[in-house]
Amino acid sequence: MTALTRIPELAMPLPADLQGFTLTPSAQSPRLLQMTFSREVVTAFVEAVAEWPVQALEYKSMLRFRVAKLLDDLCGNTLQPVLINTLVDRATGGLQVVPEGLDDVAQAEEMVKFATAVAHLMGRSNFDAMSGQFYARFVVRNVDESDSYLRQPHRVMELHNDGTFVEQDTDYVLMMKIDERHMQGGDSLLLHLDDWEDLERFYRHPLAHRGMRWAAPPSKNVAKDVFHPVFDVDREGRPIMSYIDQFVQPKDFEEGNWLCDLSESLEGSAATLSVPNPVGSFLLINNHFWLHGRDRFTPHPELRRELMRQRGYFTHAATRPQR
Repeated sequence: MTALTRIPELAMPLPADLQGFTLTPSAQSPRLLQMTFSREVVTAFVEAVAEWPVQALEYKSMLRFRVAKLLDDLCGNTLQPVLINTLVDRATGGLQVVPEGLDDVAQAEEMVKFATAVAHLMGRSNFDAMSGQFYARFVVRNVDESDSYLRQPHRVMELHNDGTFVEQDTDYVLMMKIDERHMQGGDSLLLHLDDWEDLERFYRHPLAHRGMRWAAPPSKNVAKDVFHPVFDVDREGRPIMSYIDQFVQPKDFEEGNWLCDLSESLEGSAATLSVPNPVGSFLLINNHFWLHGRDRFTPHPELRRELMRQRGYFTHAATRPQR
């Protein structure tokens, strides 16, 4: 339980002992915790939810909470409080989740079910306009002609927050690797806001709190622009961000150059973590104070990576203050 002792205020009482999973600091940073589920729990979960294909979870959203309950029950009901408290803990707020034995693309449906169960123990996944579902699966290949950097493998996908161009609250982001072949590089990049060397400089700038316009390319299937500042505050008055360089639309010379300076500072931060994520594992982060991106891949004609994304809002605790 040492990884949880930093949490100053608990949204839900923590269990005395963990069952079915372990929680330890990751190899990359004590801020990023590794949650590893035993093979026995994973196998039992797969069997318990076998009657429902992923399509059933798509059609009946209530089933997403039922599979969540089944997973928590298999963990002696110790999982839900750990997830709820960890995701809103400013000192951590990030997990790499490793389900032992769930590591082959042939188990893709089971991977989606497992990730859905974890997400719905502490929140609910938003509608993903790109896919038309509560999750999105997409493939990165050696050659791509998409209208954003999401699927382009040979360049860095810069650090950003998700949900910048939608009106839904986006409290968490879940990124799962379903498959990869002929792959070198492409590790996930993470930066905790409190480790960014220039946070104070940019947060105190007058433009930090000016509403800016955010617009998405056609592939995102979001036609309406939204307006919000880059920075806001959490319930304790600490900085949080909602930023992505591809979709912000500066209105003038001053905004454009300030945003370029901000981007250069983020990309140059020595505090950025490079995190390999094995097939079947996923990263689950608080979207308000963790930024994420992706390193470039080494070119290969048969390069292929399949990913699954869920993002949504917290249902038991909150990072943002009530508006």
